[in-house]
Amino acid sequence: MKSTFISVFAVAAALGGAASAQDKITFEYWYGLGGYLGDVVQQTCDRFNQSQTTYEITCVGQDGYATAVQNTIAAFRAGKHPTIVQAYDAGTADLMMSGEFYPVQKMMADFNIDIDWDNYFPGISNYYAASNGELFSMPFNSSTPVMYYNVDDFAAAGIDTPPATWEAFEEALRALEAAQPEKCNYGYAPSTWVDLEQFSMAHGIPVASRNNGYDGLDAEYVYNTTQHVKYMEDVKRWLDEGLLEIKTSQGGINSRDAFAQNQCSIYFGSIASHATVHASAVDGLNWDVAMIPVYEGFERTNTVVGGASLWVLSGKSEDEYRGAAEYLKFLATPESEKFWVSNTGYIPVTKAAFDQLTAEGFYDNPPYKGREVAMKSLTYTDPTPLTRGIRLGGFIQARGEWTAEVEAALAGQKTMQEALDTAVERSNEVLRRFERTYRGKQLP
Repeated sequence: MKSTFISVFAVAAALGGAASAQDKITFEYWYGLGGYLGDVVQQTCDRFNQSQTTYEITCVGQDGYATAVQNTIAAFRAGKHPTIVQAYDAGTADLMMSGEFYPVQKMMADFNIDIDWDNYFPGISNYYAASNGELFSMPFNSSTPVMYYNVDDFAAAGIDTPPATWEAFEEALRALEAAQPEKCNYGYAPSTWVDLEQFSMAHGIPVASRNNGYDGLDAEYVYNTTQHVKYMEDVKRWLDEGLLEIKTSQGGINSRDAFAQNQCSIYFGSIASHATVHASAVDGLNWDVAMIPVYEGFERTNTVVGGASLWVLSGKSEDEYRGAAEYLKFLATPESEKFWVSNTGYIPVTKAAFDQLTAEGFYDNPPYKGREVAMKSLTYTDPTPLTRGIRLGGFIQARGEWTAEVEAALAGQKTMQEALDTAVERSNEVLRRFERTYRGKQLP
């Protein structure tokens, strides 16, 4: 028996008709990025179409990752799904178990397209690979979190270097509060990706048992028993002491924009926001980025990739698959990677592209200086069984459980421990449903 997600993807799709000799072979790509980043995705499609005369890719924005997946599921019912979909990291296990995709590494080999898969950073490729190392989807827009900080505010508070530990971070908050009591020190927004997932990676601690789900569908969430509890209790205490302020879109301005508008001195977010902060920062804002802190007594380990990868879906014609393979080959070139990272805040996914950009002095000056910090964070150590990523079914729903409970704790409705206990209990119910759906099966 398959889950709702899987059963939808299992519906047979109508094969796309082969193009006539005089027509281009057309295929569709649905992407989740919106706004400026979505515009850059569209430019990659235009550049591909202009680079050759055999294929034509039609790229359709879906206004959000979740919407992209939902619309793709609905399109499967009608046999009108795209050839390629951009799916975010949280949906990886669900897609893997569906089987309704063409593994990208196999597809490239089938069409004799040579890709150096070892050239991809392990901290990126491991997230989208099977246990045997085969890549199921193509890494694309990749990021990791960093701490954005106001250099002038730090200097005014006597802070010489960005805090590398959470203990030093609290000292920095107190120094900022003393130096600028009228200003927001830290614009905070609850984020499972930053506060739970990447925090756990950087500390080398589990989000869930069974090596974060990689070793079996019988995994259970355990973050309510790790250093994560201490961290979230510190966040609540900093809120109660006025050392941070909640900044969300629902409250009028999100944490990134509050930082860019010089309302807050610190915020944590994706390196992908680097270009947006540069573009939207008020005149004279002097800022930089650093790796997220770790608690004293913990050896820092690598963070992992966030963002999304490109999945080639089942039920398409050989011509459409050949077009998809050519598009992915186009994206994999150093020139295309340079275009992508130059026009967004995302990082290169291959060592060759990063080395080329470094040799060219790409990271030496604004607006790109600082983005190399994300690469340092991703490659700080070799990935371990606990820091290669998260492979848990229904993870999108589990993120929602964490967020709802943490927000309740921050509002004073329960203790943080009670909130995390409840989130774990409900998220484990999601895992058990996922396990029952795939009884007798294993993760690839």
